[in-house]
Amino acid sequence: MERIQLIIEAGTQQESQSGFWGRLTYEDNLIVDQADTVEALQQNMRQLLLDFHDVDHVEFDLAYDLYAFFEHYAYLKISKIADYAGLNPSLLRHYKSQTKFPSAEQVKRIETAVHQLANELRQVHLVAA
Repeated sequence: MERIQLIIEAGTQQESQSGFWGRLTYEDNLIVDQADTVEALQQNMRQLLLDFHDVDHVEFDLAYDLYAFFEHYAYLKISKIADYAGLNPSLLRHYKSQTKFPSAEQVKRIETAVHQLANELRQVHLVAA
């Protein structure tokens, strides 16, 4: 099974461009598509890889832009991620709404904070009361 990076970006807040855009490069070919959900986008990309490159089994390594990340994982608290990243929560809200755009360094801080939260959650054990 092949592993390919799929970069996911959210459409603008305009209705005609809502949903998620994805792009990947395979054998020097750029493949781009759009869908309403990340799952549908992955299905579309698998079909395009099959149709144009005869690639039948593929796993995607998903990489999100910040707007797409916060759209797809809307249940995450921006204020908590900002706290872990050492950033102002209102700044992260600006990034989410695309009124401001982060530097590569800021994106890395946010990614590190998300991974830290995920690692903490992995340590959680629940029991029936």
